[in-house]
Amino acid sequence: MSTATPVREESHDGIPSGPSSQHHPSPHGRRPGGTVGGGLFDPRQLVRSLPQALRKLDPRVMITSPVMFVVEVGSVVTTVLAVAHPGDWFGWTIAAWLWLTVLFANLAEAVAEGRGKAQADTLRKAKTDSVARRLTDDGTEERVPGTGLRVGDLVVCEAGDLIPGDGDVVEGVASVDESAITGESAPVIRESGGDRCAVTGGTKVLSDRIVVRITTKPGETFIDRMISLVEGAARQKTPNEIALNILLASLTVVFLLAVVTLQPFALYAGAEQSLTVLAALLVCLIPTTIGALLSAIGIAGMDRLVQRNVLATSGRAVEAAGDVSTLLLDKTGTITLGDRRAAAFVPVGNATEAELAEAAQLSSLADETPEGRSVVVLAKERYGLRERHEGELAGADWVPFTAQTRMSGVDLPATGAASGADGPDGVRLRVRKGAAGAVCAWVGERGGQVTDELHTQVERISQEGGTPLVVGIEDADGARALGVIHLKDVIKDGMRERFAELRRMGIKTVMITGDNPLTAKAIAEEAGVDDYLAEATPEDKMTLIRSEQTGGRLVAMTGDGTNDAPALAQADVGVAMNTGTSAAKEAGNMVDLDSDPTKLIEIVEIGKQLLITRGALTTFSIANDVAKYFAIIPAMFAVAYPGLDTLNIMRLSSPQSAILSAVIFNALIIVALVPLALRGVRYRPMSADRMLRRNLAVYGVGGLVAPFVGIKLVDLLITLIPGVG
Repeated sequence: MSTATPVREESHDGIPSGPSSQHHPSPHGRRPGGTVGGGLFDPRQLVRSLPQALRKLDPRVMITSPVMFVVEVGSVVTTVLAVAHPGDWFGWTIAAWLWLTVLFANLAEAVAEGRGKAQADTLRKAKTDSVARRLTDDGTEERVPGTGLRVGDLVVCEAGDLIPGDGDVVEGVASVDESAITGESAPVIRESGGDRCAVTGGTKVLSDRIVVRITTKPGETFIDRMISLVEGAARQKTPNEIALNILLASLTVVFLLAVVTLQPFALYAGAEQSLTVLAALLVCLIPTTIGALLSAIGIAGMDRLVQRNVLATSGRAVEAAGDVSTLLLDKTGTITLGDRRAAAFVPVGNATEAELAEAAQLSSLADETPEGRSVVVLAKERYGLRERHEGELAGADWVPFTAQTRMSGVDLPATGAASGADGPDGVRLRVRKGAAGAVCAWVGERGGQVTDELHTQVERISQEGGTPLVVGIEDADGARALGVIHLKDVIKDGMRERFAELRRMGIKTVMITGDNPLTAKAIAEEAGVDDYLAEATPEDKMTLIRSEQTGGRLVAMTGDGTNDAPALAQADVGVAMNTGTSAAKEAGNMVDLDSDPTKLIEIVEIGKQLLITRGALTTFSIANDVAKYFAIIPAMFAVAYPGLDTLNIMRLSSPQSAILSAVIFNALIIVALVPLALRGVRYRPMSADRMLRRNLAVYGVGGLVAPFVGIKLVDLLITLIPGVG
């Protein structure tokens, strides 16, 4: 691998350990392929979306939205009446604004879809027709088109090659550029075995050689599915959306019956109403605002996930995330940084902290593990010990760590008899660092004694959830243990606060770890999670998920390995890491392109934001219908029943102006709410009852007040038009 190529390092479980793992994009941040979200009302986007909005006027499309279909029927009826009476300016104006109402609704959906199509266009640029080097049965290579590959084929990819299809690395290790998928410029490492073997078709190998087993058919690759999903082609209505559609359809039928039966009463009162007025009344009374924005809200919810580099297989997954009540989170890489770090030096006996720190640093100079490097850093920062260089340790015999010895260290050669500090066998100093049992046994074999104080400190660190590493030395004074290095899983900054937010939302957090129960308990208490599952196996995860689901809870979890696939499939929201295996990505209903496990918390927040936005705009839509009663009903019957004029609390100038003002406001409010539908109502962690009170106060009261103000302003403008006021 070229040293000039920056590589995003990853830990053993496929979790990026660099800055990218801590990245939390803003709502207008990076998207797949590196695209950046533009403004909500980009004029070019509006122009591109307008033809699609016009195509959606097709009744076969409109009928999927019962509310807007009724508005379109009303538009057709009023247009026919206007054509029959060409001199009726009122009829033409009502017809025009009803058509604009339908068009604005379609434009809101088209803009939301257009944002996804723009992302899909970027992804298509990454999807190129490639030539694959397929391995034959006799081990030779043959060149075939990428579209000719089949599941199970083995292909060779070297530096500069495009990976021809999705698959798993079965041989070798390489640096891969995945910027076309993730938007992340730094390459990643892909290697055979483990949880970093999955590669994506269309990405580029930058170094070395790998053999990939193809796992998907042509046309069904990850990029193909991404294009389909971000375009909205695979977006299905969610259960809540379907239920809301049924409610809106029911309200529409109720108001339709009310308007139809209103005409006989009008005839009886001697105030017969025209079909144009009745159509205007119907459109103003039915919940057109939420009916117009409902689809855009759902599409925008998926779009917000894509902006955070999370791909949901359907809107159902996004919505389920909003209803999640239990989060299963891996400890390593999610709650903790993933690498244990030296936190303290604990001397025993007559040893000093400085003496222990110097020996610990010396034993860690050749230790390239994160733990070993952290010991060197702690010794330097806390005690000012500079790192030794190779020239200062000439002739040193480094003892590597092995699973058998469970310790590592260094033997320093004698410097001559004059030093007076030479130990046995011509060695001046021996230092060992490792597991307590191994180092204590080494000290005992060298004739040294291990004190009870050492065992006490080892036990204390273990009970606190840390990992004790004992440091022992042998010099002219004999063998002895100097003390213990306290290795600690470092909790990520802000995790305790985030868990507190989730608790206020009524979400239970469960930490999953392979650690022993003692360590797991200590870390869980420090991180602030509600529960933990220690020494977890795949079967344990499945049992826990089913137990939560049996209690009526929706469960979300993350995973990246093949052993996580059953639990990901069982969970209501399964977020697979893009660095993970193909089995994990197939089992989950979301894929995080950044492979950041902490993003599960953001996904839940986005899901809740989707549900809150839908509920808030539904509340606003139904509330603002009330004000329209006070605009239209008095205007329709004030001539026959002068007493109704007292209901004209807005003091609208004339019956025609009142009806026209209500219709115009009904259309314009859709445009005004499109940014809110696409951006989403701001999410705040709070309990369900507080959230309900807040929505009723803001959107319920706002929905009542806004039409009174808006209709009155429109009426004032209309009265300025000669012959209308």
